[in-house]
Amino acid sequence: MLWSRVPLNGTQGEVCMTEQDRLDAALTAAAEFVRTEAGFAQVTTLDAAGFPTARTVSAFLCPDWTVALVQRNAHRRLAQLRRNPRILVGWSGSPASTSKNESPAVFDLDLLIPRVVFVQGVAVEMDEDQTWATYAAHDRRLREQGNGRAPERDRADVAAELTGLTVLPRRVRLEGFGAGPEQFTWSPATDPGQLIEGDGTPC
Repeated sequence: MLWSRVPLNGTQGEVCMTEQDRLDAALTAAAEFVRTEAGFAQVTTLDAAGFPTARTVSAFLCPDWTVALVQRNAHRRLAQLRRNPRILVGWSGSPASTSKNESPAVFDLDLLIPRVVFVQGVAVEMDEDQTWATYAAHDRRLREQGNGRAPERDRADVAAELTGLTVLPRRVRLEGFGAGPEQFTWSPATDPGQLIEGDGTPC
């Protein structure tokens, strides 16, 4: 078992941790970052010619590291995902307050490492009930926080105008949540130990 005495970004002082401890801490910090700080996500799909195409969207990371997306039916990405369901969802933000980048490997940009969370996976369409439950839960939460500028939609409107997707995670990559430029890669399908028990609320 490997041990490290280098502190994780976001921790104070020197802590002796196993590699599994470090992964656990990074996953916890990354999930909290997405939930409370990151905001919009960037979603990448593949077009008809096989080229990656990206856009900025609302995306919600669930406790089990699946990702919930609800979007208007008119978006081209739905046709792309029906043709090829492979998808990459990413969130990025400012470096952690304890971030360091003291030994750049190739170029010294005189910058700290930003926090980035990537979830690579396969998109599966929600059914009508799942789409409504996901939309209603997030719409209610956001309005309770004072964010009420989006149109209010009833169930019939959601069924007619919106499509929900669940991204089943294949690989998670974290940057900026370790020591300096340290990155973490985790595969939920083969290592489900970090999945958090949900409370039954649609994500």
